[in-house]
Amino acid sequence: MPHVEVEVSCPVFDSFRVRQLAGLFDVPLAERAVERFAVDMPELGDSWDIGLIVGPSGSGKSTIARRLFGERLYRRDPWPDDRAVVDCLGELPIKQITGLLTTVGFSSPPSWVKPYHVLSGGEQFRCDLARALARAVVDKDKHPNPEIPKPPKPKIPNLVVFDEFTSVVDRTVARIGSAAIAKGIRSGRTACRLVAVTCHYDVAEWLEPDWVLDMATSTFTRRCLRRPPLRLEVVRCRRAAWRRFARHHYLSGSLCNAARCFMALWEGVPVAFCATVSLIGQCGRWRITRLVTLPDFQGIGIGMRLAEAVAGLHVEEGHRVNVTASHPALIAHCRRSRRWRAVGYRKTGSCRSERFIHNYHGSAGRAVVSFEYVGQGG
Repeated sequence: MPHVEVEVSCPVFDSFRVRQLAGLFDVPLAERAVERFAVDMPELGDSWDIGLIVGPSGSGKSTIARRLFGERLYRRDPWPDDRAVVDCLGELPIKQITGLLTTVGFSSPPSWVKPYHVLSGGEQFRCDLARALARAVVDKDKHPNPEIPKPPKPKIPNLVVFDEFTSVVDRTVARIGSAAIAKGIRSGRTACRLVAVTCHYDVAEWLEPDWVLDMATSTFTRRCLRRPPLRLEVVRCRRAAWRRFARHHYLSGSLCNAARCFMALWEGVPVAFCATVSLIGQCGRWRITRLVTLPDFQGIGIGMRLAEAVAGLHVEEGHRVNVTASHPALIAHCRRSRRWRAVGYRKTGSCRSERFIHNYHGSAGRAVVSFEYVGQGG
């Protein structure tokens, strides 16, 4: 483990007021103000995924980060006002771009087509994270020609060092966003490491870092903190609750009049919505017609936990439940989970007429996958 010492200095300009201040507060004057920082840090080749440099303002976090990681320190560039955020993440394929946005917990396609400056503070923070990851991720499809050998896989994964991590968002967004990016990196969906540099200690448990450098005490510790349990309450609700969630749905803001509606509450606050409708002409068959998690709470699986709780309630009543979707995060979860079984795939969606369902929005023109909920024993 290398021992790193950094010295920073700046000139002290002589003036009447500087001398006045020195006399009033007994400040020693010299030609330059000098400060030294000394810390122990891990080797980049060591086995770790997430690091955290934390400490109060002025403790040397950014100085140490620049000294240790140099060009890997993410520098935020201005976002253009006349382009959608999906157009500002480099030349990656669209699936990789949507994957990065989902990884950081920004899972709202209606917002992906908006320019950066109209987004909320929490959404902007996640876009900045996605942009930083996009610069570090190696494009696996760079050499599609099988005759051209791919470059050897680097022994050290790409690294993102993100200064002022969560500094511009409220603490709820900070915690959920930290958990989302940690989940994405540890799952392997994002082939890079992250070093978060922040003055906020409250993200440590949610980020679950492998190592922590606390600049307040100049101490380095190896640890993997456990994220606090996320306890959700699932309740039946009226259709009026949909108004809070409608604009965040990626298909339509409408809702069938016959839908059963449910909400997930976290610490008493509504965070996700799920609605189901019965399938016409199919006794005992239901489908999930709306599933939305509010942007500040995306990225840690709340929506699918709600969907599975709602599906479980229907199964207890003797019903069968399906979900049909094109959203990459939902499809990826259902494919990995033993609680869901794939039952259909339509490359161009469904053109079936649903004349008897008011506000029905079909899937024509979209590739969709259908899954059936099979429960705990699936």
